[in-house]
Amino acid sequence: MHTAVLHWLAAQLGPDTDPDDLAQRYERLGSARAVVDEMLHERIAALLSEPLRVTVNGVATIDHSANVAALERRLAQIGIQPAPDDGLTGTPEVVMSILLVPRSRR
Repeated sequence: MHTAVLHWLAAQLGPDTDPDDLAQRYERLGSARAVVDEMLHERIAALLSEPLRVTVNGVATIDHSANVAALERRLAQIGIQPAPDDGLTGTPEVVMSILLVPRSRR
């Protein structure tokens, strides 16, 4: 994995993400976008496995629903943004050329 890919993954997932874990996932999945996708889905699943809102009457309320929404928005943004290894994944780029022919003006 290139350092540019590692820096991009850290920027998407946070600086506390284990680089060794990122490298292993990258080797298994083959693209940076797939690594981010998998890790964000895991984070969403972890939040959903617990109650999203807990209230102790008169004392405190803890609500994680905004965190789930933020992770889902981040996941949608990742699909739009270019990843540093997008050209390396084997997806061909389409190049088009148009022949311009001069025309008489009348």
